[in-house]
Amino acid sequence: MDIAAIVEERGRVAGDLVLVDDFLNHRVDPVIIDDIGRQIAEHFVDLKPDLIVTAEASGIPPAMATARYLPLPVVYAKKYHSIGERDTFVREVHSPTKGVEYRIEIARRALESGGRAVIIDDFLAGGRTAQSLGQIVEEAGCDIVGYAFVIEKQFAGGRDVLESNGWDVWSLVEIAGIEDGKPVIATR
Repeated sequence: MDIAAIVEERGRVAGDLVLVDDFLNHRVDPVIIDDIGRQIAEHFVDLKPDLIVTAEASGIPPAMATARYLPLPVVYAKKYHSIGERDTFVREVHSPTKGVEYRIEIARRALESGGRAVIIDDFLAGGRTAQSLGQIVEEAGCDIVGYAFVIEKQFAGGRDVLESNGWDVWSLVEIAGIEDGKPVIATR
């Protein structure tokens, strides 16, 4: 399945946001998400991950679809707006999309030292959440075999943020920019 063509055809633009919420991250099309999972799994199978890590809520569908093909357990970071008394790995993240500060947390018992994690999310823009997930995974004593994103906004700088930490980044679809209210798909 050509996911780039689907994003190009069905993606909507609002300002600098590319909205794919009618098939990827709000109303989820099971046929599309299943193929996304298959493609991500095919890319990472030879790296032999033993865990998938993501963040709620939008990362869960592509992570679960990928887990079906590898097959691996999925750990997702929970998002909180308040401080709590939980035994977790924690990072503070600012969301420019929502304009809020929130915490992502993963229970310490969910990440075993020595694991090999692939981190999956729906979008890579500025890389804040993805970077925080990577920091948590490494703090837990796990290795990151790579990052997978369904869609990457090349112009938002997230890839540079992640690669500056030595992490490998792969995306199914890369958006080079926005022109005339439409996402412009980068050619590879």
